[in-house]
Amino acid sequence: MVEAQRQLGFELEEVVIDGDEDLEARYRESIPVVEIDGKQEFVYFVNAAALRRKLAQTPGSEGTL
Repeated sequence: MVEAQRQLGFELEEVVIDGDEDLEARYRESIPVVEIDGKQEFVYFVNAAALRRKLAQTPGSEGTL
């Protein structure tokens, strides 16, 4: 993920869900989860080529993960 971030220049926000009951209930079975502009795109594994394609499809090419 770090290499793709460096190459593509997107913003990455990592959220730790420990201790947040709502987030733990929502994501507990799906960690890790990657959302792009609020839409869940990857669960468990991130394919680098698929990530690049999805970011290229993001309006303005500046998706937020």
